[in-house]
Amino acid sequence: MPSLSVFDLLAMHDFVADLPAGWLHRLALTGQPVFFGPGHRLCREDGNADRFWLLHSGTVAVDFYVPGRGDIVVERVGPGSPVGRSWMRPPYRWRFGAVVAEDVHAVEFDAERVRKLIAEDADLGRELTGRMLDVVTARLQSARHRLIELYAYPAE
Repeated sequence: MPSLSVFDLLAMHDFVADLPAGWLHRLALTGQPVFFGPGHRLCREDGNADRFWLLHSGTVAVDFYVPGRGDIVVERVGPGSPVGRSWMRPPYRWRFGAVVAEDVHAVEFDAERVRKLIAEDADLGRELTGRMLDVVTARLQSARHRLIELYAYPAE
């Protein structure tokens, strides 16, 4: 994957592949290809949300800290998924943490630069915001299903 340009990586990514080429070129200027091995922490809850990732391969465990129990994994996300949404809205603090579970190849974006692109182009901003809202909705639905499974059959 390192031989591909950021534009090429974006053009192959489910989250943004169908965006107009001009938008992809502008987004590509704000990102860089990255590789992280298992155990690498991408972000920690309440940390500064200054970047986000589009996963091409691998798995990331989304977690949050519970006093007395440590980091609790609430979801695993894989290829084709974005990781991180807290960069989009003030106060730009992570709501969850994320740690690499399986080797990850991704495009990492500088959140401040992407926010500037969004401020300059309202259409791009609406499109990216809508796509992130779709991701959040799907993840909430998934969490709802997990809760239903957990509580559908109470212990006797």
